[in-house]
Amino acid sequence: MAGLSGSEWCSRKTLVALGLGQIVSLIVTSTGLASSELSRRGINMPTSQSLLNYLLLGVVYGGILMRRRKPLQMKWYYYLILGFVHVEANYLVVKAYQYTSLTSVMLLDCWAIPAVIFLTWTFLKTKYRFRKCSGVATCVTGLVLVVFSDVHAGDRAGGTSPVKGDILVIAGATLYAISNVSEEFLVKAGDRIELMGMLGLFGAIISACQIIVFERNEIRSIQWNTDAVVPFIGFAVAMFMLYSLVPILLKISGSTLLNLSLLTSDMWAILIRVFAYHEKVGWMYYVAFGAVAVGLVAYSSDTNDDERQGHVGEAGQGGGELPDEEAASDPQCLDAASSSSRRFKDGKGHYHALVNEERKAQEDTRVPRE
Repeated sequence: MAGLSGSEWCSRKTLVALGLGQIVSLIVTSTGLASSELSRRGINMPTSQSLLNYLLLGVVYGGILMRRRKPLQMKWYYYLILGFVHVEANYLVVKAYQYTSLTSVMLLDCWAIPAVIFLTWTFLKTKYRFRKCSGVATCVTGLVLVVFSDVHAGDRAGGTSPVKGDILVIAGATLYAISNVSEEFLVKAGDRIELMGMLGLFGAIISACQIIVFERNEIRSIQWNTDAVVPFIGFAVAMFMLYSLVPILLKISGSTLLNLSLLTSDMWAILIRVFAYHEKVGWMYYVAFGAVAVGLVAYSSDTNDDERQGHVGEAGQGGGELPDEEAASDPQCLDAASSSSRRFKDGKGHYHALVNEERKAQEDTRVPRE
């Protein structure tokens, strides 16, 4: 396209990506509220909180996967590595709150955004033009305004060990970036149900091992009553919803838009404080919310434009349309996985045709058994 038409700014895919991103952001806000309630009651078990979520993923999506009775499209050890990265990213960031301030966590957690951009540009060959970069910069500027507003409001607590806490946040944000980019690759080159089922399986196993080593004493000391069980279960259900929706957003718009959308979770928490708890916040919060919203629209409106160029011919070679946005959103993922994708049935595009050709050739040359 030579220019930017009005319909492109308000395209169906842009609206779906923005809406789904904000639903995910609201769910993240609810997990933060549930986690804060548990912390207020003296329950600090980040790995144990995530275990129930992984179990739900494994039971629901693993059950669907077993009913299919089909071989895995991706190697199982890919999911093992992803599960380990996933669990440790959650653990490190939650652990950082014990050592550094909320302001530092909010600011340093933004490291996931440039990390995701670097990883997608390097490994998934995603292109970032000026409009995308300006959208990212606007979103980060909005979050910086929130941080400055917190500092102005008196959030100056440095924590017991700020340097240690900051290192934990940066490490956790880096693992989040690796996890998000890996999920984007797996969900576009493989299958969403398989991804969620295997992530739940390995995430539960790794979490259980980690709980036995680090959190068994905390579990024994907790008095399990209604006030403790309700936020604990609420956190797990919210995380299950979050992990169920994230692969869909990754498939539509990629890892960068996901991380930019999550920036508004702090804004939603502020609005909850204003309308539910009648707390007063500074005017800078509203300016920051508007800046993040503008940045998201600027970034997401350009999501498809880069990827469409130079790849229409490749999509047409398959002899038919690919389902939903996978055909045009990231053919680079499929190219990167082509050496292994031809060995399993993904049912999409020209890879499916190649598999059928190879299978037919094998059947023609097969020697009958004696």
